[in-house]
Amino acid sequence: MKTYIKQILMLFLTASVLIAFTNCKAVKNANNKQKGAVIGTAGGAVLGAIIGNNVGKGGNGELGAVIGGVVGGAAGVIIGNKMDKQAKKIEEEIPGAQVERVDDGIVVTFEDGSGSGVYFATNKYNLNTDSQATLNKLIGVFKEYPNTNILVVGHTDSTGDADYNMTLSKNRAYAVTNYLQKNGVSSGRLNTNWFGETKPIYDNSTSVGRAKNRRVNVAIVPNEKMIEEAKNNAGQ
Repeated sequence: MKTYIKQILMLFLTASVLIAFTNCKAVKNANNKQKGAVIGTAGGAVLGAIIGNNVGKGGNGELGAVIGGVVGGAAGVIIGNKMDKQAKKIEEEIPGAQVERVDDGIVVTFEDGSGSGVYFATNKYNLNTDSQATLNKLIGVFKEYPNTNILVVGHTDSTGDADYNMTLSKNRAYAVTNYLQKNGVSSGRLNTNWFGETKPIYDNSTSVGRAKNRRVNVAIVPNEKMIEEAKNNAGQ
């Protein structure tokens, strides 16, 4: 009887996640592999989605605290449902940001000129009023969903000296991290990394491409508390 009830529960939770898929633009934009990863059938893409495969080149390397494996089974379904809701909330609060669901996590990208409200003047790393207003909305979501860890990653375009760009990406990433912490996000949830010009995702030979490469990514992943609660609720 207990086994039967668990089977019914898993079917119900799976249906709930599938409904969330159809309602969340972030998930609509994901490919089939990413969709499968949300419910625990694939893994390992969160880190690659924001910085590529060469971990630790140029950053502080403190990625283990926030990047983990994908949780499978019914617990993965529960976590996926919670992260879907959080992704949808971010989309609602910050329409100009690029929000993607990858594995058990969420990747939020702020690009120069994207209209998302987090950008930097040339060679600067201070946050202006518009950027602070956008981050305040993100902070509100973080406080509403406290059982997550957050990784902030800075990038630049290829204009100028590579060493200078590495430092600039570090300063911009920390500008975001420090603002989050200053405004109520626990330091225990935060990690920071930076990669200068080494991880372009657009063509640096065009002004549009360079603007998109000047970006800060925020990865949001479930913390141990969320994972343990999901496993307990799923009976795993």
